[in-house]
Amino acid sequence: MLRSADRLEDVPDLIRAATEEIWDRRGRSGAVRDFYHGEVVRKSPLGLAVGDAAAQREVMATASEFPDREILTEDVICRGLGGQGILASQRMVSRATHSGSGLFGAASGRSLAWRSMADRRVVEGRIAEEWVVTDTGGILRQLGQSPQAWMQAILDEGPVERPLDPETDPADPAQQPDPRDEAGARLADLVERLMGADFAAVEQCYDPGCALSYPGGTEGHGPQDADRFWLPLRAAFPDAVLTVHHAAGRCDPQMPPRATLRWSLWGGHSGWGSFGAPSQAMVHVMGITHAEFGPRGLRREWTLFDETAIWAQILAQRG
Repeated sequence: MLRSADRLEDVPDLIRAATEEIWDRRGRSGAVRDFYHGEVVRKSPLGLAVGDAAAQREVMATASEFPDREILTEDVICRGLGGQGILASQRMVSRATHSGSGLFGAASGRSLAWRSMADRRVVEGRIAEEWVVTDTGGILRQLGQSPQAWMQAILDEGPVERPLDPETDPADPAQQPDPRDEAGARLADLVERLMGADFAAVEQCYDPGCALSYPGGTEGHGPQDADRFWLPLRAAFPDAVLTVHHAAGRCDPQMPPRATLRWSLWGGHSGWGSFGAPSQAMVHVMGITHAEFGPRGLRREWTLFDETAIWAQILAQRG
């Protein structure tokens, strides 16, 4: 592993090794300490955790519920952070059997597959900070549950940790929203146009045969399916403020131009859209998008946020 001088070209292998050692091998002795800084900051839509002990607890809980979990890394897109380490944005698919009881209820024996995405800041060969988004809604639907009802049942049992929002999110020491490359700039411009309600961007920027992957395990093809995802999201939070936290692109041999964008929305649930009747709740949406570009525009897109974190905020404020 790297230690004193991180090199951009080595970080994808480091991230893949961390995934295998910590998750596929269930956190073999010392793996969490090997790959995480002792005071690692770990952020997800459902909250904030500090320290490698919290990471170890999560590994054990996941291994108990999904003992045969396998994680397949689809891509790792990296960018230097100017003295603050290296950003590595990882896209993964997990496959597992729900053979243990835990967060998702009694063991069902069902075979599941779901996507997760993570931005990780690597400093001196270890992960110092990470932002993880999991398609919890996709897991629940495969188990025959709805994200809204599942979260309501959790809230009925008592208070839960406050979801991450701009008031509880510690400052990002390496935030770099301005991409230095064409692919990153194209993706940032597209999401900014969509969140600015410029939905002409869909026809203008998406390849007619584009392949799309969205929360809830939803797969789509073509600009119309992109419109069906982005428009109801913006309609639900019409006045929410978009923040782009990181944008980066890569052009590597034998690969199409590709980009990653970490973004958030913060505002009131004041419109009809993806989350039902307006509740007026203040909601923080934490999203990550990966994209690949071709000669006719965006040809593949993966966008992910955690539906259950959004429902947690809506339901808690609704009372």
